[in-house]
Formats: sequence, C-alpha cells, structure tokens
Amino acid sequence: MTNDIFKRREIKFLVDSRQRALLEQAFLGRMLPDPHGESTVCNIYYDTPDFRLVRASLEKPVYKEKLRMRSYGRALESEPVFLELKKKYDGVVYKRRISLPQWDAVLFMAGAAPLPQPSQIGRELDYCRRFYGDLRPAVYLCYDRSPWYSSEDPGFRATFDKNIRWRRDSLRLSAGIGGESLLLPGQSLFEVKTAEAIPLWLVEVLDKAGIRQTSFSKYGEAYKSILLERKGVTCA
Repeated sequence: MTNDIFKRREIKFLVDSRQRALLEQAFLGRMLPDPHGESTVCNIYYDTPDFRLVRASLEKPVYKEKLRMRSYGRALESEPVFLELKKKYDGVVYKRRISLPQWDAVLFMAGAAPLPQPSQIGRELDYCRRFYGDLRPAVYLCYDRSPWYSSEDPGFRATFDKNIRWRRDSLRLSAGIGGESLLLPGQSLFEVKTAEAIPLWLVEVLDKAGIRQTSFSKYGEAYKSILLERKGVTCA
C-alpha cells in the first residue's frame, strides 16, 4: 500500500477545440506531453444519501472535501486503485491518497474491514468515513486525460480532460467505462496545477485565445444533472 500527498492550486478553464489547439501549440518547447499519452481516469465518488459532501462543495465554502476511489482505466477487483481524500482550503488543494487492491478499498469504505496497512493517510480516510457516517458510492465519473509537464518547473503541470461522462448505476471501477456526457462536443476542461502563479507566457496565450477562468466541478456538474433528472428536465 503506497501513500501520496499533493499540495497545489488548481485553475480551470473550459476550452473548445480551436482554443485547445492554440494552447498545445504554445506548449511546444515549454511543456512535455506525458510519455504514456492519453489515459482514461475513472472515479467513484462517495457521498451520503442526501449528497451532503457535494452540496456543501457547491456552496463554495472556505473549506470543502471530497472522498473518491480512482483508477486509470477499468480496474479488476484484485488490481490496485487509489483512495483519495481531496481537501480545498482558501483556494489551495490538498490531496492525500493511498493505493491498495480494489476489493480491499471497497471493503474498507463499506466499513466491513480495516485497511491492509496502517498509515497517517489511512487514519485520515477512516476519520472522514466515520465522520459522515453513511458514505456510499454515489456517482461514477470518467474522462480522457492528456497531461503535460513543464520542462523547467517540475511543480507545474497542465491537463486536458475530454469526454467527461457520469452515471449512477454500475458504481464499480471494474464495470465498463461510460456514461452521460457533461461537456459539449469538442469541449475540454483545461486545468493548470501549480504551487506558484501561472507563468507569464501562459497568461498571454490565455488572453490571446479569449480563454477565461471558470469554476467547474465534475462531480458538482454531475450532481446538477441528477437534480434536473429528478425534476423531469432533459438536456439537449
């Protein structure tokens, strides 16, 4: 079981295919594409039956948190996945995660078994699970991600997420990939992840391409779609 800790700012932009092409052109000589290429990120978001965590997040408090299980592509029950506790305080994101076999993660989240190995992050996950009391799989969410890394600053990276899809059935990472789309055709969620300010060259590209910062939570947007379905509203 491995442990990871991340601290950074995450700045989001919705871009169309033309704007994405301009950004990727500007990356040449400054950013390096991930050597593994595009990957499909799959998540199970845990929440209470009344969606307490996502409702609190959408109110934009100073502090908010999310708990999810993540894999890169479909994961078999015996394959490793990540349990992640993502916290955001005053605009800074703190992500703490452990890696363990999917069946161990599922049993732990169901309160049926402890984590295979004790750790500080494991205790934080356990506290969060106990604090909310009735956490269960709420939404499956996946997307195709293309990461880029700075050739000069290891703390600066950017990602493009397209084909963002969600569903409320088959809430397992071992199930097939797919669901209802959250973005328009050709759209991508562009995200800058950095411990410092956005570099000037990127600020200039964003301004030239007419790209504006946005507030976009994938799980939050999926929850809004759930509310619309409950009201009998369909989106074209």
